[in-house]
Amino acid sequence: MMQCVAHGHEIVALANLRPPTSSGKDELDSYMYQTVGHDAIQYYAECMDLPLYRAEIQGTPIHQDYQYVATEKDETEDLFLLLQEIKQKHPDVGGVSVGAILSNYQRVRVEHVCERLGLQSLAYLWERDQKELLKEMADAGVHAILIKVAAMGLKAAHLGKTIAEMYPHLCELNAKYQSHICGEGGEYETFTLDCPLFKKRIVV
Repeated sequence: MMQCVAHGHEIVALANLRPPTSSGKDELDSYMYQTVGHDAIQYYAECMDLPLYRAEIQGTPIHQDYQYVATEKDETEDLFLLLQEIKQKHPDVGGVSVGAILSNYQRVRVEHVCERLGLQSLAYLWERDQKELLKEMADAGVHAILIKVAAMGLKAAHLGKTIAEMYPHLCELNAKYQSHICGEGGEYETFTLDCPLFKKRIVV
């Protein structure tokens, strides 16, 4: 979103898809969505003073071919319905901020949804050099902490560490194991406590 603002766009609303309450789970096996930390997403809206629209993930990754085709009960359709609702309530919305860096699976599906809704997919991080990007984020004041680790070389002791603190170690792991410095392979997940877009920070 910081890149969107830097390119002259205005953020008017936030969107989030969460696990269904009936599942009793905080994390789903989703190809599309990060659900770890979803129970604190409302603080993003409060810190940015923006409306937050949320919906439950009802679908599963049914259509897994490279080129996506609208498929009933696929998890991609949950995104379509949520963005459709937002567009109805904010008719002037023209684009969607996309954080994808390396996943063609995610990029293709977001672009498909945006095309159907007449929206532009704004993926300013797409295929950026991850070593350069993570350092840029830390230097820009993105105070994000690790809330999940799932890769060789990462352990429980790293939870709660900031991306700035973890940067040297993540670079070492990349050199040693070819892991993704920005966690694009699911190596870790983060939650942002403060950034230049926040009007106040989250304290944990």
